[in-house]
Amino acid sequence: MASEAHSEGSGLVFHPMDQFIVQPLFAGNEVHWYTITNVTLWMALTVVAVLAIMVFGTSHRGIIPSRSQSIGELVYGFIYKMVEDVAGKDAVGYFPYIMTLFMFILCANFLGLLPMSFTTTSHIAVTAVMAMAVFLAVTIIGFAKNGASFLSLFWISSAPLPLRPILALIEVISYFVRPVSHSIRLAGNMMAGHAVIKVFAAFAPLVLISTGIGLVVTPLSILAITAIYALEVLVAFIQAYVFAILTCVYLRDALHPHH
Repeated sequence: MASEAHSEGSGLVFHPMDQFIVQPLFAGNEVHWYTITNVTLWMALTVVAVLAIMVFGTSHRGIIPSRSQSIGELVYGFIYKMVEDVAGKDAVGYFPYIMTLFMFILCANFLGLLPMSFTTTSHIAVTAVMAMAVFLAVTIIGFAKNGASFLSLFWISSAPLPLRPILALIEVISYFVRPVSHSIRLAGNMMAGHAVIKVFAAFAPLVLISTGIGLVVTPLSILAITAIYALEVLVAFIQAYVFAILTCVYLRDALHPHH
């Protein structure tokens, strides 16, 4: 999240989108499917963070829980209740998958707030894979549990008969748009927030260039960065929660397709 600002003539040049560039960790500039990049590194650190919280943090369970055990139990209970309330009791069997998605996105979002880190969830390539996995999973579950009657999800029997074919077409389109909106929502929110922070961070060293306007702009920039950073902490949690709860909604439709 460090700002790259410098003076060029009388202007200030900065590139807020440079932080999202995928770069190889070792020699060379070309990126292939087997290349270890900054994305690979921070996704691996995300997995380590999830394991540290949910496995190692709860391995020594006691009557009086430790801090790590309390965090693990709090997250577990929160997601379990969400799955049960939104998707129903028969969806509890899919709780581990939803829990894994939530923890991965949450840890990736929070790690992306560290200075000089890389936010993996700001890339559509990452979020699209997760969204497509959810889409395929709920579709397979829908047909496996209900057979051909799963298609009744698109036929709104409570609507007037002349409107049903039109509504069915709209439902089909909205169903196949789900992975697009599911992935873009997460990636767009994370990218936008980090880009805004870097834009304000570029004005922070202005006092080193111009002691006149810089004395006003620099404190305001630092204040804006602090406020937006606090907002991004909230957004990091909200986006993980939204992704998980939408997965529960889609799962409920797969298990109970009848309107």
